[in-house]
Amino acid sequence: MTGKNRRSLLRVVFIGPLLGLALAACSTGGFSALRGDRPPESVYAPGVNQRAEAVDGIEVGHRLIAAGQYELAIKSFNRAALDHGLTGEILSALGSANLGLGRLGQAETLLRRAVEKDAAEPEVWNNLGVVLMESGQTAEAEQIFRKAYALDNGESDAIRDNLRLALAKTEKSVITEVNEDNYKLVRRGSGDYLIRPTP
Repeated sequence: MTGKNRRSLLRVVFIGPLLGLALAACSTGGFSALRGDRPPESVYAPGVNQRAEAVDGIEVGHRLIAAGQYELAIKSFNRAALDHGLTGEILSALGSANLGLGRLGQAETLLRRAVEKDAAEPEVWNNLGVVLMESGQTAEAEQIFRKAYALDNGESDAIRDNLRLALAKTEKSVITEVNEDNYKLVRRGSGDYLIRPTP
């Protein structure tokens, strides 16, 4: 066998298996067909189940606030308002999201409207108090926190802490160092938010 024939034979020996693998990867089964795995039904993501029950926009909005995604939360609450109307809970949540974005004027307006609709909800009063503290209206905020605390019967730690911080700030207490970043927003149901000012 000549040297030329030997080189040709070696090329076939080395290139043959590589070509077989490349063709197998290009086939509909891909490499999984070589391993004996069942090929997938489709290469596309599964479709949307039109019969499944959608997650409520209010709950999605609350999750987005907790994740710090305030703009997306506002969009979610606006969509929820189409289904539920502008309830006190939605107005309060919109106010909380606007506070997270540093829009104190909008947050105050929304929370005052929420208080008018849901006067018996301590969470709404608490969140209004937080906005008032952030905007420097300390005396009114203290009264709002007192009302929230009374409506809550002192059960919420967040509302109690907010009232204590507001009292310390209004009395200009030397003992308690007040940090404005520590006020907590409370959502209806379970959970509360700690909103920090935007940089």
